[in-house]
Order: sequence, then C-alpha cells, then structure tokens
Amino acid sequence: MTAVMIDLTGHELTAEERELLAHPAVGGVILFSRNFHDIEQLVELVRQTRAAARNPLIIAVDHEGGRVQRFKDGFSKIPAMADILVKASNDEQALHWAQEMGWLMATEVLAMDIDISFAPVLDINGISEVIGNRAFATEAKQIIPVARAFIRGMHQAGMKATGKHFPGHGSVRADSHIEIPIDERSWNEILETDLPPFIELASSLDAMMPAHVIYPAVDDKPAGFSHYWLQDILRAQLQFKGIIFSDDLGMAGATVAGSMTDRAYAALDAGCDMVLVCNDRAGAIEVIEAIEPRLAQLNKQQERCYQQLAKPAGMTLSVLHNHPRWHAAQAILAEMASEIGSESTDS
Repeated sequence: MTAVMIDLTGHELTAEERELLAHPAVGGVILFSRNFHDIEQLVELVRQTRAAARNPLIIAVDHEGGRVQRFKDGFSKIPAMADILVKASNDEQALHWAQEMGWLMATEVLAMDIDISFAPVLDINGISEVIGNRAFATEAKQIIPVARAFIRGMHQAGMKATGKHFPGHGSVRADSHIEIPIDERSWNEILETDLPPFIELASSLDAMMPAHVIYPAVDDKPAGFSHYWLQDILRAQLQFKGIIFSDDLGMAGATVAGSMTDRAYAALDAGCDMVLVCNDRAGAIEVIEAIEPRLAQLNKQQERCYQQLAKPAGMTLSVLHNHPRWHAAQAILAEMASEIGSESTDS
C-alpha cells in the first residue's frame, strides 16, 4: 500500500485521473459531494476507480451525518452527532441510537464498495464553529460512551473507525480549512478537556486523523506534523496501533509546513501512514512525483493501511433495504426527526 490519497473532480473519471490512479504512489481516493449524482452513478464511479488503480485502494468519504454527509438522495439522512444526546430521553436510548446510527451510516457506505467513512468526530463541541454539532457533546465524559457505541455500530457493519481530530480541534476557534489555528492552552488543560475521548477510545479505533492545530505549550508543530504528538503521545503513551491519516494537506492549517512536498514529507516523517491531498490537483501531482523515490522505504510502512482498513464484502442496497435492522434504524430516524425537527437535522 502506498502513501497518497487523492480526490476526484466529478461524476466520472477523467483521463488525467486514470493516469494518476495508475501511479505507484497512489493508494487511496476520497470522495466528496461533487462526486455524487445518484446511486447508480456512484457505484460506477467506484468501479471505474478501482479498475483504473495500479494498487489496491482504500476508498474513503466524510459521511459523518448532519452537515457533513456527502451522499444524500437514496441515503438515510443521518442526524448530527450532537442531536443524539440532546434528543434522547435517557442514556440507554442515546447509546442505542448512537450504535444504530453508526451501523446505518456504515452499511450504506459499504454498499457502495467504499471502505471507510472518516468517523467519528471525537472533538468536544466547544468554541470551534467548524466542529460544532459534529461533536457528540460539549464535555469529554459525555462523548466517550456515546462515541464508543457509535464505533461499535460501525464495527458491527464491518467498517473500520477513524477518530478525529487528535488531540482535539474543539477548543480553538479558528477553522483549519482557512486559517492556522493556535491553541494556547497548557498541556494539563488539553489533557483534561480534549484528550480523554482519544485516550479512552484508542484501543477501539482502527485509524486516527490528527488536527492541523498548533499547541505551542506541547510542540511548535501542528499535531499532524509533530513527531512528539504522533509518536511520543499517540503511539507510545496511548499505545495506538492503528493507521494514522493526515488531514488534507491542502488546508490552510497545513501551510506552516512549507510547500506541498514539504508537508507530505513532514507528515510522513512525523508518523502518518497515508497523506491526503485534496482540492489541489497540481499539489497532488507534486506530492506523488516527489514521494516516488521514497516508495521502497514507505511500502512496508504503508502495506498495513490496506490490510487493516479494507472492507469485507458488504450488502448491496437492495439487500440492505430488506434487512430488519435497516428498517429498525429508519424508525429511529423518524423518532429523532420528530424530536429534532427538520431544521436541526439539516444543520
């Protein structure tokens, strides 16, 4: 398995994308809303993508629920994660809802021959608007049991779970997509406020995605480029054994690491197993070409990405729609919608 995950521009593969997929450095593809028109088109795009690839691919999507759900028509409308605790009548119901939403999201994505949805978000719902109700709750102690149930549902569906954004993006206001967030808090504040979900759930997670946030009290590099965060804390202290994905290297929060090639090298050298280069085709080509001389060095490290994250054979949608658990999950969605209201589920 190789080191780079790229994106696609539209509903069908272009000639350039077929060429990129045949490159030995490309081992993954992430899909966005622009890649979805309808279910039949998505299935064909995924088929073409796998057929064009030189390497076995990890195909991924951000399909968390709420405002971050890339596929809409024909898919269940998963609520924002914050709605689970807010609208459940008791803790037992919240845990059940979380598990079934994890299962429902994962089974529908797997039915498209897509390996993983980058979920769940383990940040707190603090001052970050880009996180907001993508998080399960405002406090770590509330997040942990509900997130654990959501992960359990994903695993029951056969999908691997990716925790993000280590060690926590919820306590800094700046959006790392468009700014360079700096979290000035002390190590003790981060440890007490943001890290507990990652600490408690590390053994349940199959992958982790670090934040493009600088925590200067801990290290002067964003977490995704920091050997200290990824190796000393995540690997050594938390004993995390799974895959580490970079967040998108095209985001503003990554620019502190230099050129796109510099960012890729910094992320890989810090401990990321696979780097994402999205919404910047020239940057993706730059990274792919720059990494090629290092492939022999990286291949052993990257091989486990596919081994650990590739999905098992999933149900087709036609089979899934006749599954009793899918129908039970639709009843939960209806119950949640009656509690939440259409405006909240769209947020």
